[in-house]
Amino acid sequence: MPPLAMTPSTPDRPLLPTLRRFLPYLWPAGEPMLRARIVGAMLLVLASKLTQVYLIAYSLKWAVDRMAQGQRGAGWTVMALVAGYAAARFSTTLFDNMRNAVFERVGQDATRRLAARVFRHLHQLSLRFHLERRTGAVTKVVERGTKSIDTMLYFLLFNIAPTVLELALVLNIFRGSFGWPLVVATAAIVVVYIWFTRMVTDWRNALRTRMNDLDTGAVAHAVDSLLNFETVKYFGAEEREARRYEDAVSAYARAATKSENSLAWLNVGQGFITNAMMGGGMAFVAWGWSRGRFSPGDVVFVSTLLTQLFRPLDLLGMVYRTIRQGAIDMGAMFDLVDTPAEINDAADAQPLEVRSGHVRFENVRFGYDADREILKGVTLDVAAGTTVAVVGSSGAGKSTLARLMYRFYDLTGGRITIDGQDIAEVSQASLRAAIGIVPQDTVLFNDTIGYNIAYGREGAGADEIARAAEGAAIAGFIERQSDGYATRVGERGLKLSGGEKQRVAIARTLVKNPPILILDEATSALDSRTEADILDTLEAVERGRTTIVIAHRLSTVVHADKIVVLDGGRITEAGTHAELLRLGGLYAEMWTRQAEQRQEGEPLAAE
Repeated sequence: MPPLAMTPSTPDRPLLPTLRRFLPYLWPAGEPMLRARIVGAMLLVLASKLTQVYLIAYSLKWAVDRMAQGQRGAGWTVMALVAGYAAARFSTTLFDNMRNAVFERVGQDATRRLAARVFRHLHQLSLRFHLERRTGAVTKVVERGTKSIDTMLYFLLFNIAPTVLELALVLNIFRGSFGWPLVVATAAIVVVYIWFTRMVTDWRNALRTRMNDLDTGAVAHAVDSLLNFETVKYFGAEEREARRYEDAVSAYARAATKSENSLAWLNVGQGFITNAMMGGGMAFVAWGWSRGRFSPGDVVFVSTLLTQLFRPLDLLGMVYRTIRQGAIDMGAMFDLVDTPAEINDAADAQPLEVRSGHVRFENVRFGYDADREILKGVTLDVAAGTTVAVVGSSGAGKSTLARLMYRFYDLTGGRITIDGQDIAEVSQASLRAAIGIVPQDTVLFNDTIGYNIAYGREGAGADEIARAAEGAAIAGFIERQSDGYATRVGERGLKLSGGEKQRVAIARTLVKNPPILILDEATSALDSRTEADILDTLEAVERGRTTIVIAHRLSTVVHADKIVVLDGGRITEAGTHAELLRLGGLYAEMWTRQAEQRQEGEPLAAE
């Protein structure tokens, strides 16, 4: 069984650099209302902590002291103190929930802005990047990274900062009321607690990183397998895919078990430290009471303060783990953001001005890898308004020409011009706006037919969609559907036949209405009858446009104004269909072989 492809593990990275990069989302520039919400939330945090440390602890201490003195006449005072204690506890709940309500929009806005930035950057990356990455793995990285934003904001503002403030207040009270021994002991135990939590959490992070990698790999394989549902069925590989997925999930389950078991050790150690601190502090005050230094209320006072301090400290381990994991998840997402775009506009790039649509390839050289050149000095002139066909054997570089026209890759030599303008010196957006393509493998969005046709140009109206459908000869089929243009096409358009998908692709291009058209083996996946029908449609679409037709079925390009034969990365023949037949070269050989296959009823082999 082939090994399960995995995304590389995200290396452990320093926490502070990731947090510094994250801070702009905590204090967004140009957003005064969001900043006001953050300030308001922090004021509510301050009010909650002051209430907890002073009103709750002191009201309970004074009530116990009054009761311990045996002053029965002070009953109303004690009841008032108890009522104040209850009111203070309620006020902390009120402040905390008001804080959450005020801050919620800040967290959601930070998530929105970062998620939108990452998604936009992913679309700016090169085709090479997306061909080398699994879509499921990339989306999982983005999902985990964006989900960590709100959590990290919450913990940084409402757990760590308030805990530090509360610790400072408690230590100050201990110094004034009980002396330095309790202050030093409390501070020392807190330091030990933090050290233990960090040490064990770092160990757990290694386990969790492994678990995340296995989770990402399992999800990526599941998405890849389901996207290739038909291929799995063709080869009867359902059980093979199920076993492979089960192996991936089993590996994840083993890693998850180790991670969760490590959590038990962390909780036990934290519980021992915090309870030792609680017992020692109360014992110290009880010892002082036995010598007349402290009152019975002081025991309750210390217990209340330490209990309130323990509550966020008990969460400190989870907070540190969450922030640490959030830094890992966000770091992986920032790695995507930091991935440089392979294709960039020139600093002085201007919009492409298409006057007639004259396309020229001038000594174009290109290879996907440095050691394997695909195009070896291709020079091709496509006059405005003409149709030029490019034919040749598989691997000759025909479809590469289309990718280079769209500037999915930069050339290693030569240049491509449109009306004399080097496409490397114009903006990519204007270049791609001027070119339309009907690809060999039409992939549709899992939406309606109308949506997929309208995708050709943002803002296309219903009349334009209907005219494009008429032009692509698919309007009749759409009208026969019960939902019309609202008919769903399914994942990648699988509810439609090959011919129907091709016609939707043609209609989408008609909506775009580009001056330059590329037909990249647009009929190679169709049967002869469907191909003949679509050829008539394509020939109508070509009229008045500069068209480059890439094909291996020579019968589909006999109408072209010029046909060039690409072989071994070079143009070896050029001319009209009749001229190339008279030449008796590679084109004539290919034509004869395909004609024999048609006569014998065999499927045409891809050249």
